[in-house]
Amino acid sequence: MAPVPGSGLAKGLAVTLRTMTRKTVTEQYPDAQPELPPRTRGVIGLFEENCTVCMLCARECPDWCIYIDSHKETVPAAAPGGRDRSRNVLDRFAIDFSLCMYCGICIEVCPFDALFWSPEFEYAETDIRDLTHERDKLREWMWTVPAPPALDPGAEEPKELAAARKAADKLAAQQRTDQPGQEDQS
Repeated sequence: MAPVPGSGLAKGLAVTLRTMTRKTVTEQYPDAQPELPPRTRGVIGLFEENCTVCMLCARECPDWCIYIDSHKETVPAAAPGGRDRSRNVLDRFAIDFSLCMYCGICIEVCPFDALFWSPEFEYAETDIRDLTHERDKLREWMWTVPAPPALDPGAEEPKELAAARKAADKLAAQQRTDQPGQEDQS
């Protein structure tokens, strides 16, 4: 069966007419903030206390948009006769969002959970050079990161929590057994 000439045009006009008769839904963006999905990728927030300056995020970044500077500091020995330790101290952590492609590789490879997705999306600048944000700005965005979703009711408890709870229970039981003996000696 051959198509009727002009049927495609008629179908297109029908869609246009249907759309024209519907009420438009316009979000008044600056006045009303949009409701974002829970896993929105806005910007990357930095939890500086967890950063050990391992440089994994900068090395794995396909765009090379993460800039990290650090220096080594010597930490004196904790006990007499112990060995002095050295540790890296973060001097600069910056991300150039004009280069970033928001792939999230830096967040995934961070072994110490120092980087997180923040749903913040209002960081536009008039000059492209201002899109390189330093650690102070990244730290501010960290506080907009939503809490992780709750575990499923039937999910198995993480092994880390189970081990920590077991160790805490063991320590509490040991302290309870030690307390009566200490009171008798007084």
